[in-house]
Amino acid sequence: MAEFTTAGPPATALRPRTTAKLALSTLFLANVVVVTALFAASGPSSNALVSLGRLTGLYGALLMAFQLLLIARLPWVDRRLGMDRLTSWHRLLGFGLLWTLTGHAVFIVSGYAVVEGTGPIDQLGTLITTMEDVLRAVVALVLILLVGGLSARYARRRLAYETWHFVHLYTYLAVVLAFGHQVAVGESFVDSPAARAYWWTLWGAALAAVVAGRVVLPLRRNLKHRFRVSAVVPESPEVVSVHITGEKLDELPVRAGQFFLWRFLSRDRWWQANPFSLSAAPDGRSLRLTVKAVGQGSAGLRGLRPGTRVFAEGPYGAFTTAHQTRENALLIAGGVGITPIRALLEEVRGHVVLLYRVRSETDAVLLEELTAIARTRGAVLRLLTGPSDQDGPAGPVLGPRNLAALVPDVTDRDVFVCGPPGMTRAALRGLKELGLPAAQVHAERFSLAG
Repeated sequence: MAEFTTAGPPATALRPRTTAKLALSTLFLANVVVVTALFAASGPSSNALVSLGRLTGLYGALLMAFQLLLIARLPWVDRRLGMDRLTSWHRLLGFGLLWTLTGHAVFIVSGYAVVEGTGPIDQLGTLITTMEDVLRAVVALVLILLVGGLSARYARRRLAYETWHFVHLYTYLAVVLAFGHQVAVGESFVDSPAARAYWWTLWGAALAAVVAGRVVLPLRRNLKHRFRVSAVVPESPEVVSVHITGEKLDELPVRAGQFFLWRFLSRDRWWQANPFSLSAAPDGRSLRLTVKAVGQGSAGLRGLRPGTRVFAEGPYGAFTTAHQTRENALLIAGGVGITPIRALLEEVRGHVVLLYRVRSETDAVLLEELTAIARTRGAVLRLLTGPSDQDGPAGPVLGPRNLAALVPDVTDRDVFVCGPPGMTRAALRGLKELGLPAAQVHAERFSLAG
């Protein structure tokens, strides 16, 4: 049986998540102040619409730079905030970007149309044909609108991850075109070497963060650890565990509850990258992921052969005991969302209660392991069976009354939740109604966990 760690929370006054939020917020607001100062220093334009267009263009470019930072997958930020939260913020900034850049184009064209006494369409044609950098900006805006449209929930759900990711790469072309447009014709930069130096530094840092986090670090880790499949173990007719070995795994900075983007380098799978959590706490010798066959990518894992090379990006995620604030914990899992919870059960400190929600006991993945670990460390394991829409005498199975009955001291525990979206929402709603503060509740989006 594995040894269980019970390391306490960080000794710093501020929690890791709070520290990261403060750092990002301060950095963003400081740059807003600088950008606004640069705009003011360059003086107003001859037309108010043109001035408004310049300002929205600067703010839009700043939003774009911070979007790059949020999805750079820098370890310091990711392990404090989690990829799901960073992705959500990236998405929100994306909507702001669409509005500010669209406003920039509308205000600039309308303003110059007023100055020149022409219509907006004619003025746009004049700007495109007489200024090459304006054409670049128009192309950048079209690309951003295209990517933004395909990122809307309705479109995103109908696209394969690989297709969406490929289209999303055009954003980097838009970044280059927009940057070139601004430094070439932006009134805040044309006559100010200091402003240009600041802008180059800001965008250089954002792009360097992306290259470091998404290219250099994954390449370095894979060259160092040389991951390979060591075994493929069926857990049930629909669930399979894949064991990964490699070199110097004791030096890999990974914790229970985190996940990797796995790319299995076989002939028919090398181009697919799938996010799967570890289903056992890392021991420095091997890694394990456990997957239910819910799609083409996960179903094909059963056919992997031992020895297959693996390219792994990560570890990612803030669903770890680094954020535990109380001495005891409650773990809530649903379906194959048990995988990161199973790993956390080995590492979370204090007395632990595990609520495992499944339709029937035969659907309870890794139940024998869970039972053995719970017995060894004195944890309480409760299997909650029944249809997902089934309510008990006290209301929803994961509603506040049932949670309080199952775990009377729930408000004195940290709670880790992972499962299908409906189950997760029900559990989080129940915990909120019980009055648990946000700092004690930790949830992992199922799409990144299982």
